[in-house]
Amino acid sequence: MVHIGVPVAFLAFASLVSGTLVDHRARTVTIPISKKVGTLTAAELIAKEKSRISSFGVLATTGTQPIINEDVVYVTPALIGDQNFTLIVDTGSANILVGAQASNDYVPSSSSTDTGDSFSVTLGSGSFSGEEYCDKVTLGGLTVLCQWIGDISTDQGFSGVDGIFGFGPVDLTEGTVQGQTTVPTFMDNLYSQGTIATEVLGVYFHPESGSDTDDTNGELTLGGTDSTKFIGTLSCFPKSTTSPYSLYWGVTVASVTYGTTTLATSVQAIVDTGTTLIYIPTSAYNSFLSATGGSTDPNTGLARFSTQPTGTFTIKLGSVSYPLTPAQYLIPQAQYSVFGLDSRFFYAWINDGGSVASNINFIIGQKFLENYYSVYDTTNSRLCFATRA
Repeated sequence: MVHIGVPVAFLAFASLVSGTLVDHRARTVTIPISKKVGTLTAAELIAKEKSRISSFGVLATTGTQPIINEDVVYVTPALIGDQNFTLIVDTGSANILVGAQASNDYVPSSSSTDTGDSFSVTLGSGSFSGEEYCDKVTLGGLTVLCQWIGDISTDQGFSGVDGIFGFGPVDLTEGTVQGQTTVPTFMDNLYSQGTIATEVLGVYFHPESGSDTDDTNGELTLGGTDSTKFIGTLSCFPKSTTSPYSLYWGVTVASVTYGTTTLATSVQAIVDTGTTLIYIPTSAYNSFLSATGGSTDPNTGLARFSTQPTGTFTIKLGSVSYPLTPAQYLIPQAQYSVFGLDSRFFYAWINDGGSVASNINFIIGQKFLENYYSVYDTTNSRLCFATRA
């Protein structure tokens, strides 16, 4: 584990470019991102997330990528060729796919080249296919002149946004583009062309307040971190080398506890901005229900409680504990109407990830990341966390 401190003096070297904050000294750019919550009920949300989970572990042998739950996501604007797209920020995939909406189909421009290759990405219960292009991609004022992108000609099980901007490791592109082993990610290309000094992505999420569901309440920092968005120092942990977690932003979890009850020890997890809930192994989930007096709601699939839990849920990485209080791991009652929940009960953002570790059954999703600043460091093959400011 490594601790990193980032000087507050960051801001003194920054200027605004196209609505984003650019640090010219360190060559970083900070991009506001927005939360999008659609019309899924809790039962539909859980069903989509379980489909995503079911596809994580088979990627190594099939080229399958996880389904995107496009209804509870963080999105970023991106300029591709001459067009503006709103794309899901996803650390659980690595391709850039555009044109999911008929109203905003990708139109090749003077900067685009048809690679002659097709792509096909199966996303759990949905899928994409189409033609692969090389085109100019700009995110927050940072540009790659020839970035591989997929022009979606057919899609199944996907709606509401224009596509996906994958920030996962490059190995996640394996098997997705015909004739190519892998294709470089946007972050790979920014780093290799010298636009950013280090291949680091900083991610800041902020929980929605009350019943509000659509806010610009997050940010991405490309090429470094934003010290104004976390408290204290960053603690860093090696990226997992255990397959299939090593394909993703995987990390070793020392323990999971609820109050004084140990739910799991020495398990692998992935950190995924495209997953809403926190999914833990079945045995840990059952122990969580036992310790809290909860049960799985037959109507929604959520963990449900007649009496509000009072214990702290804690994920420990290395020697550093990352606690979530009940206020942080329970669904706010102000959001019950959004997800169609019963006001007589309490519900948790913690759910059952499955019993088979080799299928990836521990996913640290948005509801953890909304409380902790996260850093995805490709250069040093590690993940870092700090308490969100």
